[in-house]
Amino acid sequence: MEGAGELMDILLVEDSPGDVRLTQEAFREANGTVNLHVACDGVEAMAFLKKTGTHIGDPRPGLILLDLNLPRMDGREVLTLIKEDEHLSTIPIIILTTSEAEIDIVRSYQLKANCYLSKPVELEAFYNLVKQINEFWLTTAKLPGPNA
Repeated sequence: MEGAGELMDILLVEDSPGDVRLTQEAFREANGTVNLHVACDGVEAMAFLKKTGTHIGDPRPGLILLDLNLPRMDGREVLTLIKEDEHLSTIPIIILTTSEAEIDIVRSYQLKANCYLSKPVELEAFYNLVKQINEFWLTTAKLPGPNA
């Protein structure tokens, strides 16, 4: 993990502008050292991670927050591609989705997701969830460095 106070790059893969805005605000409140990058679909997420097209100079994220239901390429496909890529597979992936379906939970873990979280509907509960992500994944957990 990066040292305390250092900027942490996080990739949020989310197609809902409202959820993107809420996540940005919640991380700003919880942790001023997060640089949140946003991909609005799976194709853009893979371009970001593979550093292709307009993403050539983009940083490697230390953590990925991935929605399952995305246009063009869904989150399951993105998760599969990341975990099969030896250069990307060590990046922890948190599934952050509205689905509470057992089949989605089981399948995500089968595809090697590191965590599965359901997005709360209420604003305060959503903020609290982001704070918990911050406390555990960015403060407590030991994450691989950018060259892992």
